[in-house]
Amino acid sequence: MSEWRKSTRSTNTDSCVEVARGLVAVRDSKNPDGPVLGFREGGAVGALLAAVRGGRLDG
Repeated sequence: MSEWRKSTRSTNTDSCVEVARGLVAVRDSKNPDGPVLGFREGGAVGALLAAVRGGRLDG
């Protein structure tokens, strides 16, 4: 798996979700040794990432 990364909009509070490329993996930045959700790229995860990138989930 590649390196974990956070959004550039993330604050320094570590209260965010981190992602890794390849296998799309998601973890809680407050608990980096905790559980990880892993997904294949594309499909529902691809649609979610496209929505996030497009600002469609900004509230």
